[in-house]
Amino acid sequence: MYTFDYQRPANAAAAVAALQGDARYLAGGQSLVQAMKLRLSSSERLVDLGAAADLKGIKVDGANVVVGAMTTHAAVARSAEVRKALPALAELAGGIGDQMVRNMGTLGGSIANADPAADYPAAVVGLGATVNTNKRSIAADAFFTGLYETALQPGELITSVSFPIPQKAAYVKYKQPASRFALVGVFVSQGAGGVRVAVTGAKGSVFRAKPLEDALTASFTAAAAKAVKLPETDINSDLHGSAAYRAAMISVMASRAVAAALAR
Repeated sequence: MYTFDYQRPANAAAAVAALQGDARYLAGGQSLVQAMKLRLSSSERLVDLGAAADLKGIKVDGANVVVGAMTTHAAVARSAEVRKALPALAELAGGIGDQMVRNMGTLGGSIANADPAADYPAAVVGLGATVNTNKRSIAADAFFTGLYETALQPGELITSVSFPIPQKAAYVKYKQPASRFALVGVFVSQGAGGVRVAVTGAKGSVFRAKPLEDALTASFTAAAAKAVKLPETDINSDLHGSAAYRAAMISVMASRAVAAALAR
């Protein structure tokens, strides 16, 4: 690991002020610290957000569940408010990594990193959430822009994410056994804005599956989802699964997600 200056400000405003020069925010550190240990990433300064209490917390605000950026996966998974208002989000958080990862990893860190196989991006896009920063609010469909890429500008800090509460929702993934990252993960929701289907693990970035959304708008059933055949275009192919396999699994995971949503 290369040497770096370390700062741990007490709030979001101080964190933004501390981000000077070649600096990066440190959230849970589950990805960044590992990359730095391997010298795949380096910065002259890390601004640790762990002490910023104003970036933590969960609240139900009208028709939305608002989660602070520095709220851990474990806190979301065990939150009584989330379990009642948006159980699909609590279940998703409870399936991320292992207990150590859930105790340290954060919502904001996960979506800012934008790993193509991460779980939280599927919830953000699958629910049509809004990502709030110190500068603006960004719609889910505009936030993730590519492989490990987002719409965040240099120095911009995620403060919270607002998730609309749907009528029905569920997330199901086929996970890599060791990492628990999604080989294919599908978040399905039905709400005031219609049906949304977000897929993670299958391309370079989370994406909406329009053919599945159209099929489920016509008939919100597991059978309707399973009947959709998606093209293999741009689908990932690696030692864990071919493009054809992943394309087929998207429909299977979507059908299971619909069944889970209807069973609540």
